[in-house]
Parts: sequence; C-alpha cells; structure tokens
Amino acid sequence: MRLLVLVVLSVALMVVDARFTLLKPVRSQMSLVLMQSYWITDLPQRLWQGVASQFGSRTELVAENEKLKTENLLLQGRMQKLAALTEQNVRLRELLNSSALVNEKVEVAELIGMDPNPFTHRIIINKGERDGVVLGQPVLDARGLMGQVVELMPYTSRVLLLTDTTHSIPVQVNRNGLRAIASGTGNPERLELRHVADTADIKEGDLLVSSGLGQRFPAGYPVATVKEVIHDSGQPFAIVRAVPTAALNRSRYLLLVFTDGRTAEERANEAAQAQEALDQHGGGPIIPATVPKPAIVPAAVAAPVTPVAPTTAPAAPAATTPPKPAATHPAAVKPAASKPPAAVKPAAKPPVSAPATTGGRE
Repeated sequence: MRLLVLVVLSVALMVVDARFTLLKPVRSQMSLVLMQSYWITDLPQRLWQGVASQFGSRTELVAENEKLKTENLLLQGRMQKLAALTEQNVRLRELLNSSALVNEKVEVAELIGMDPNPFTHRIIINKGERDGVVLGQPVLDARGLMGQVVELMPYTSRVLLLTDTTHSIPVQVNRNGLRAIASGTGNPERLELRHVADTADIKEGDLLVSSGLGQRFPAGYPVATVKEVIHDSGQPFAIVRAVPTAALNRSRYLLLVFTDGRTAEERANEAAQAQEALDQHGGGPIIPATVPKPAIVPAAVAAPVTPVAPTTAPAAPAATTPPKPAATHPAAVKPAASKPPAAVKPAAKPPVSAPATTGGRE
C-alpha cells in the first residue's frame, strides 16, 4: 500500500513539474543542496589532475612551454593586425552611424556536470542567476560556439549544446555569406545543414560562422566546418554534414557572452520612438512654410477686385462732373458735349467688364 501511494505521488509530482512551474522554486533550492554533491563527485577527478600535474615529467613541461611560446608569438602577431582591423571597423561603423557592438563582454565559467540522459546533450556550469546569467545566453569555448543557457538556478545553469536534436542555429558560409540552418543530430561530432539547395555554392572545408539573424547568438563566431556535401540529382536539397569547431566533449572552461539584453520588440519600439522624435523635430520648420500659402491665395483673389474698383470709380466722377461746369459756366457746355463721346467709348466696353458692373450694382 505504501509503495502504491509513493508511486502515485511521484507520478503526480512529475505531471505537475512537466505542465506547471509550481515546483521550479523547489528545484532551484534543491540545486543548492545538490551543489555539494557535485563538488564531492568531482573531487576525485580534481585530485587526480593535481597529482598528475605534480608528477609530470620535466621534458613534457619544457616541450609544452616551447609550444605555448610559439603559439603566443603567432597570436601576438595576429593581434597586432586585428587591432588595426578593429579600429578600422569602428571608424567605418561611425561613418555608417551603426550601433552594432564590436566587442562583447564575457565571463569565464567552469563545467561541473553533464546530463546523464544519452539522448540529450546538456551540461551544467558553475554560473547562475546570481552571477547575471540569463536564459538564452550564448556559451562558447576557445574554438567556437557550444550552445545556449536553457535553465537557470541561483548558482548553476544548464546549457543546451549545438548537437542536441532540439537545437538549431542560423549560420552562414564565411567564404561567400551563404545562409543556412545548422541543426543538431544527436551525435556530438556532427551537425547537419537543412534545406540547402542542391546548386548552392558550398563545399568541403568551408567554415560556418554564426549569422546573428536569430537575435540570440552574436554574429561572426565559428560554429562548424563542412565535412561532407552530397549532391543527388533527384532531390531538391543537398545533404551537408559539418563538424563543430568547439570541443563539446573535452572543453572544461567556457565563456559566457553578455550581449544586448533587449528583445527584438524592445529594439523595434525604441527605434520607432527615435524615428517619431526625429520626425517631430524635423516637422517644426514645415508648419511656418504652410502658413503663408493660404495668405497668398486671398491676395491673388483680391488682385482682380482692386483693378475693377478704380475702373468703376472714375466712371462715377465722369458722370457727375459735367453737370457742375454746366451749372457754373455756360461756356463750359462745349467741353461737356465733347466729353460724351469719351463716355460713350467706355460704355461700348462694358461687355468685356460685365462682371465688374454687376459687382458695382451689388
């Protein structure tokens, strides 16, 4: 009876944990307790590494030291060229008014555990929510991208690797910029590019880098190297297999990349607000320019009215002036008689200025 009760209780807890988030705080607190067990289980390996490093032969250490010196010189030479290219890139981005980041902030993390399920590729690192880690944060090692954070705990985090069957990442061929989607196959040594056209310009040895189109992984980091390209004339897509550049099964120290934490919607909203503010600022001078236009229109309408008034005004005095001389001086009747023909001439022109006469009557 007790066994049946425990089985029912365990099944109920699993269902609640799978469908709801009620047990998430409990799981986070239990991770603090399990952290000690992780440290204890990892203790033998660390002790073995310490002992092996103490009893390492002097010849191996000298050879490794020489190799590291050579690599250091090569990297320093590349860094000198990279510094010049970085400065040039910054100047070009300033000219283009681009706000893209040139260097991201990173933090070192250490691998402390792996998921025992063979069908999922997940690891546990010693950085959690208290260290500023966020969901979806990209993780890489010294060779390339490894995956992203999918679960947060106070002091630890779970990372989903690129080779997991549920993981995909947008990539592009570094040689020509061809875009594709690299998906996990469940094999830690293989990735597969899906929906690549059979005529696409891709070949063995091409380096695949992150394109940054998914707004999750930063652009420009190495992801994989193309290992095999199979063309089938009867299929619309080619079969492209690649090998991850990161040492997914061997890397112990990882890097957490801190990029812009804003979502795509927040970026779009901020861009829209900035554009609206710019439009409002630029629209100020346009308002005065539109005000004079209505003022000019009435002036143009009044222009034909003003010449009409003078034409009618002289006509009235011409009709009134002849009686005055006729009343004061009788001899002035002759000029008045000579003027009527002049008054008759304007009377012959009224058909042209008929609107003006009607306006005068009104």
